[in-house]
Amino acid sequence: MTYAVEFNDVSRLYGDVRAVDGVTIRIRDGEFFSMLGPSGSGKTTCLRLIAGFEQLSGGSIAIFGKDASELPPWERDVNTVFQDYALFPHMTILENVAYGLMVKGINKTTRQAQAREALEKVGLSFAETRKPSQLSGGQRQRVAIARALVNQPRVLLLDEPLGALDLKLREQMQFELKKLQQELGITFIFVTHDQGEALSMSDRVAVFNNGRIEQVDTPHELYLRPRTPFVASFVGTSNVFTDALAQRVCGLSGSYSLRPEHIRLDGEGEIQVQGRVQAVQFQGAATRFELRLAEGEKLLVSQANLTGTTPGTGLEPGQMVTASWARDAMVPLHEEG
Repeated sequence: MTYAVEFNDVSRLYGDVRAVDGVTIRIRDGEFFSMLGPSGSGKTTCLRLIAGFEQLSGGSIAIFGKDASELPPWERDVNTVFQDYALFPHMTILENVAYGLMVKGINKTTRQAQAREALEKVGLSFAETRKPSQLSGGQRQRVAIARALVNQPRVLLLDEPLGALDLKLREQMQFELKKLQQELGITFIFVTHDQGEALSMSDRVAVFNNGRIEQVDTPHELYLRPRTPFVASFVGTSNVFTDALAQRVCGLSGSYSLRPEHIRLDGEGEIQVQGRVQAVQFQGAATRFELRLAEGEKLLVSQANLTGTTPGTGLEPGQMVTASWARDAMVPLHEEG
């Protein structure tokens, strides 16, 4: 099988700092693949290595089966969309989109036709004579995508492209990006620190931490079956049980993850523990409770707000409650992915 992008034991060093440390990934053709992690985890450096903006310190990168480790950026079948969009303010939208083709020496008639086709794909045909300052943040982002698509890349690299948008627009653009990727059928590699973005759009997600990959999986598997304490706590919210706590509360050996929404406050689960309510936080669709167990450990509980039926409704800080859950809700963790 030929992959869109392959990392084979890739490293990138800055002096003594290993920004990327022995990463191996295989990204499929036509896949929406996200690189998720906190600042400094190595995800953006990996994206820049694919684009050719950074040089490898070790390992190799292949793009559609061809070794790209030494290829300059302009010889790779990829294009990049940056967080700040990098649009020219004095140019029209059509001129911005056609700029890369002009640099390549494509004649005006051809480049304008191709630019109009790219604008149509992102739903901005009406805006070709406007300037970037006359568009909304979401529209400017789509212009940046059209400018990348006009070069007909086989892989589109997106570096935190939604970071500058407000929450509502960010959620809307998540749907639009996924729809566009499915229509085009090309590979999207999306870098983000926002686990909500990664979970909502991706076919698979690689979770980065300290220059390494902790887990590569579907969003569903990442959330329900995290493999390490880092993945459990970074992707969503989780209660991470150390070996000592798991043995005392559950009679289990090893480390475990337990999602707050899998805990009940009606005392009917297999595993039961007493706790004192420390805080109650209404979050709209759910209410979150922070409990303190007998030896001071924190336990987070999330209950869906179903009118008139939500267990725990009316609880206040200071009250004692019984938290319970099914034994199979405990997901075993490993120190390394």
